[in-house]
Amino acid sequence: MNRASLEKDPHEVASMFDGVARRYDLTNTVLSLGQDRFWRRATREALGIAPGDKVLDLAAGTAVSTAELATSGAWCVAADFSVGMLAAGAARPVPKVAGDATKLPFADGVFDAVTISFGLRNVVDHVAGLREMARVTRPGGRLVVCEFSTPTNGPFATVYKEYLMKALPAMARAVSSNPDAYVYLAESIRAWPDQAELARRIEAAGWTDVAWRNLTGGIVALHAATKP
Repeated sequence: MNRASLEKDPHEVASMFDGVARRYDLTNTVLSLGQDRFWRRATREALGIAPGDKVLDLAAGTAVSTAELATSGAWCVAADFSVGMLAAGAARPVPKVAGDATKLPFADGVFDAVTISFGLRNVVDHVAGLREMARVTRPGGRLVVCEFSTPTNGPFATVYKEYLMKALPAMARAVSSNPDAYVYLAESIRAWPDQAELARRIEAAGWTDVAWRNLTGGIVALHAATKP
């Protein structure tokens, strides 16, 4: 078993993602019932990037999200602390950098936009990570966080939580190279704050104009903000 605790020891989490890297993209598509493609496209559109922009895609994993961002014509770099995940995406033609979200290897204000998809809840100190994202973004630059969230319909939320804790691990056993890791992922989703609380934390990290949009009934939320 290679499963990180909810205490999020960075080495354990990185090792866990190294262990699922080989079949990560396939597993995500199966477990999301194909919604992962829609979520990536919605993130790119929310970020509002264009040719000439410099974009940081943090917790980029196999760089499938970075490749989607690059269809805008912007220059996009994938960063992740799992070398195994970056290696699994070696064929995707975008620059890749190994780095810790709380200590990014970039100078101040170098990016026009920064985004992180389904990775903020795996950062050991996500508020510190949000501050680092602000540090490397120019004034007026944009942030979009795409993350699992809280469904807005009560009965649907109950069904969703049952899926997370029962069906998701069972499906992961069929397609993932490390199904035990998906038990941790399900638990981390359940423990994550709701939309309003995450907005407060983004603002506390130094971002302004924080707003969110629910996707797929609130299973996922896009939080957008601006660097003052």
